[in-house]
Amino acid sequence: MKRTLAVLGMTILICVVLPSNASAQQAIVLKGGKLLTVSHGTIENGVLVIENGKITAVGSAAEVKIPPNARVQDVSGMTVYPGLIDSECYLGLTEISAEQMTNDLIELSDEIMPHMHVYDAFHAESELIPVARLNGIANAIVAPENKDTLPGQDSFIQLDGKSSQEMLLVRDVAMPLNFTGEQRRNESWEKRKFPFTRMGLAAQLRQAFLDAQHYAQEWAEYEKKKSEKADDKEKKGPPSPPKHDLKLEALLPYLQGKKTIVLAAQEPSDLAAAVNLAREFNLKFVLNHISHSQPVLDYVASLKAPVIVGPIYEAPKPQERYDAVYSLPAQLYKRGVKIAFASYDAHNVRNLPYAAGYATPFGLPRDEALKAVTLNAAEIWGVADRLGSLDAGKTANIVVANGDPLDVRTDVKRVFIDGREIPMTSRQTRLRDEYSGH
Repeated sequence: MKRTLAVLGMTILICVVLPSNASAQQAIVLKGGKLLTVSHGTIENGVLVIENGKITAVGSAAEVKIPPNARVQDVSGMTVYPGLIDSECYLGLTEISAEQMTNDLIELSDEIMPHMHVYDAFHAESELIPVARLNGIANAIVAPENKDTLPGQDSFIQLDGKSSQEMLLVRDVAMPLNFTGEQRRNESWEKRKFPFTRMGLAAQLRQAFLDAQHYAQEWAEYEKKKSEKADDKEKKGPPSPPKHDLKLEALLPYLQGKKTIVLAAQEPSDLAAAVNLAREFNLKFVLNHISHSQPVLDYVASLKAPVIVGPIYEAPKPQERYDAVYSLPAQLYKRGVKIAFASYDAHNVRNLPYAAGYATPFGLPRDEALKAVTLNAAEIWGVADRLGSLDAGKTANIVVANGDPLDVRTDVKRVFIDGREIPMTSRQTRLRDEYSGH
């Protein structure tokens, strides 16, 4: 009896001392701000409810019922919008550009490396992640650099979590296929192992896909032999499986159309060659880096493929108009092409919203520019059921700022990721506070 009472007393003590789940799951209400929902317009004097990491209600003050015991935050005068999505960056793969030991951007031992995975190198503790987060970027595609034709597979990350396991939302979301000419190896020594010309790049890629198709056929024949009747197996003996080849296995989901290739080509001739290769093997693709393909935008539109735009700050070629690169997003939008923006960076991911904003004076509607760093990106990467807009049921990745999200003069005041309010600190803010005496 004494032992039972002691256990009971300890249980009561634990219940009193430890915080309850109810407190941890307290609803958060953002009230009074301008809600840029992206999916269903702008709501002035809106109310947004966050519970258990999700958005549970969005609407006007007259429409939304505030849950009892909710923590209500007055955001009057502020603009509330979804966390931004960078459609290609290098976060977690580099820290200090000049220090090679902190760089895992590219593997140059081979041109064809589809079996490499960004998640194997992703550094969740990177000091560059909080910097990007403080300007409203909540999610990103992390990709290898584009110096190989098939450099490995991209990952889709969330910019907050206890570990890389939590931050890696989709580990192998897509694979780059780079055909910009920059992948040529220009070594001068004899017996060069890697292609020196675009012809060589195309031939090498074609051979890789043909080898993968043959590999798939070998495994299909093996599985067929395994399923034969027992008496047939006794006559012929058990079949031997083909040797596993990680490089070829990695290509199979793309050859089967289950995953997306990110097809990078800058100029019209490269674009045509890359698209012909993709069509030859029935690859599902998104276009990337087509900054200097203005003469063939009608052809681009006919492909019915989304386009990752950028870098928008590139200078035009000598034969191009001064605004060829800057007006490209608007030209694509007018032709019905779905676009998304990317920073193509690690240290400057924070500038993503300004790339979208920069396109607006050159004809891209402001609503579409915001959509290109939110809902369009979420749709392209297959996560629109969770991210990209302020809708009930979606993950509460939310930004509160004092103005237009695409305006460089705007300051982000609060960021919520997965319903958690993120501390507005980074290495830079800590150093500022330490050395300014605050």
